[in-house]
Amino acid sequence: MKYENASDILPEELLKEIQKYAAGKLLYVPSGEEKKAWGEASGYRAQLKKRNRMIRNKYAHGLTISELADEYYLSLDSIKKIIYSKHADVYLTYSPTIESAVSYANTGMLEEWIQCYLLLTRQVSPDVQELIEEDDLYFGVVKFPLRLIQHDEFDSVENVASESDDDTSMPPPLLIQYREGKFYCIMQKDLLALLKLRKINAYPSIIVLRENAEYKRFMKYFGNVFIFVDKI
Repeated sequence: MKYENASDILPEELLKEIQKYAAGKLLYVPSGEEKKAWGEASGYRAQLKKRNRMIRNKYAHGLTISELADEYYLSLDSIKKIIYSKHADVYLTYSPTIESAVSYANTGMLEEWIQCYLLLTRQVSPDVQELIEEDDLYFGVVKFPLRLIQHDEFDSVENVASESDDDTSMPPPLLIQYREGKFYCIMQKDLLALLKLRKINAYPSIIVLRENAEYKRFMKYFGNVFIFVDKI
């Protein structure tokens, strides 16, 4: 490390004050930034927390300890420690509901909720997911006017109401994709049809923005329009 002469850097009055306490001594002046805990600088610690939370969510939704050990290449004891940890974020336990999505969104982990919803509730295979991509951005949970969604051909409402795989007593938010200036219902056409049947005008939704250009366009026209759902 290169040493500097304090008289070349510090104001004269400040230099005199320092000389009262440490004249002739070699000093180290910290940068003023708080020391980061292990793994924070690289983001590794945050990645571990996300992984462990996903493991606990999957266990809560039926996967066995043995299956989780195989999936994450961990020992059975390691999986047990993660699942039964006293420091687990119990308040963020996943459920396929609007309330759960809002809780995740309020802590900056909306993408994690979406992953849980696709994998654990919709049971979409990771290699065929059409929703999650590395550069995707997510906006929500917001009160979204259903009239803005592009028209599509739905099954008959009677069939949709009887075959829906979502629990309508505790429904999830809609996942809506924004592309080329328009909104599309991605995969929950059954839930959307049911909402229209009930004549619901606005419904809590998560908006998926696939490209940076789309994000800029969305923020320009809609960034201050939608109302966030911060509690249920």
